Amino acid sequence: MQLRGCGTALITPFRKDGTVDEDALTTHVKWQVENGISLLIPAGTTGEASTLTEDEWLRVVEVTVEAANGRAPVFAGATHNSTQEAVAKAKKISRVSGLAGILTANPYYNRPGQEGQYQHFCAIAEATELPILLYNIPGRTGTNLLPETVLRLAEIRNIVGIKESSGNLQQMTELLTHVPQDFSVFGGDDALALPAIAIGGAGLISVASNAIPQQMSDMIRAAISKNWEFAREMNRKFYSYMLANFLEPSPAPIKAVMHLLGRCEETLRLPMVPVTEGTRLTLEHLLRDNGMLPPA
Repeated sequence: MQLRGCGTALITPFRKDGTVDEDALTTHVKWQVENGISLLIPAGTTGEASTLTEDEWLRVVEVTVEAANGRAPVFAGATHNSTQEAVAKAKKISRVSGLAGILTANPYYNRPGQEGQYQHFCAIAEATELPILLYNIPGRTGTNLLPETVLRLAEIRNIVGIKESSGNLQQMTELLTHVPQDFSVFGGDDALALPAIAIGGAGLISVASNAIPQQMSDMIRAAISKNWEFAREMNRKFYSYMLANFLEPSPAPIKAVMHLLGRCEETLRLPMVPVTEGTRLTLEHLLRDNGMLPPA
């Protein structure tokens, strides 16, 4: 499997009472697919997976697969800092019919070295037949998956790519210089999407695309096909919005955006809290400037 294009790290809509809003999630997934998104990631960081119960986690993935209906591959977030628990999660999620693969991040908090991370990911790969996307996000997990370790992992049959969210373009360039051509390296930072593709990346797994799936899909598709003039134009237009999604800890800003757009409640689960009023006003201003909301 070789993956390319723009994927969305999906939010998990909650009702005002804090329960998962399956109807809103179904509507959201269908809207994403209809607007050109080529990969769906439920139950990841943006989906507040760390606050979902196991039953909710499974159900969020099932709803996403059902709503996508084979029109875009779904890679479910399945991460744990205990290798034993991560393996158990991989086995359990593999039973979801129609699931295309798994996205799994560095073991958080433990801060293992490179050999510990290598063995952790090997154990997960051995536990499932599904394709696996690694997820390197040192800012969240406290540990960095280095290119030489990724190259070792790329030799494993069902490890097919990585979402690289270190924000380090030199590290990504080193990785892309050496990985097999069929190994997909996705940028994990909206604001670095074009540089990541310019050095050979397969695309982007985006937070911003929750709210602007068509625009992000068009931008990434243009960059991959080397239509840099259009890609840069789109990047200039939405760059400030992309950055604004991280004015406060994610996914609070994107949840505020989605609420402003009328697509879900702004409900988050503790320890995540809604954005401050200042951030909310900034987000609203950017949405209006970009034609995503009517003039005030």
